[in-house]
Amino acid sequence: MLRNALLATAVAAIAVAASPATAKLADGTKAPDFTAPAYLAGNAFTYKLADGLKKGPVVLYFFPSAYTSGCNVEAHLFSEAVDEFKANGATVIGVTSGKLERLAEFSKDTESCGGKFPVAADPGAAIAKRYDAPLSRNGLSMPGLSGRVSYVIAPDGSVIHAYDNLNPNDHVEQTLGAVKAWKAGKRK
Repeated sequence: MLRNALLATAVAAIAVAASPATAKLADGTKAPDFTAPAYLAGNAFTYKLADGLKKGPVVLYFFPSAYTSGCNVEAHLFSEAVDEFKANGATVIGVTSGKLERLAEFSKDTESCGGKFPVAADPGAAIAKRYDAPLSRNGLSMPGLSGRVSYVIAPDGSVIHAYDNLNPNDHVEQTLGAVKAWKAGKRK
């Protein structure tokens, strides 16, 4: 009986650890405005969320660090889908607090961003904290790094979708689906 209880507890713990977490900025929440140094195809500029929202919805995705396996995969997936985001009226911006000295290079690297969307520097994960997106693994907080959290923000500045999962593979599908739903009038 004790063995079964321990087994059930272990299975439940694994299920919780394996399931995606929920980002804490809920739908309808006003997205915090920010301005950050950014790069597009290796060129430096200042990114302003307010300016991005004038063009339509913004897909804001946080990633832990440039030039790590999961972050390279995620950036590459977003670069492959950026034309579809644009066709649906949305822009994409990646934000990280990791390896900032390599961000210009990362923004143009064909194995990651490929010069197709900007990436912004977030020293100390200050922006990530405002979005409740600092990295947390196995219950341990790593406040100096951003987690892998994606948001879709409507032009009025409200969050219309949030997705929090360290696995990089579903962020494009999740955010593109939310953008398409917004465009179809299912979201405000």
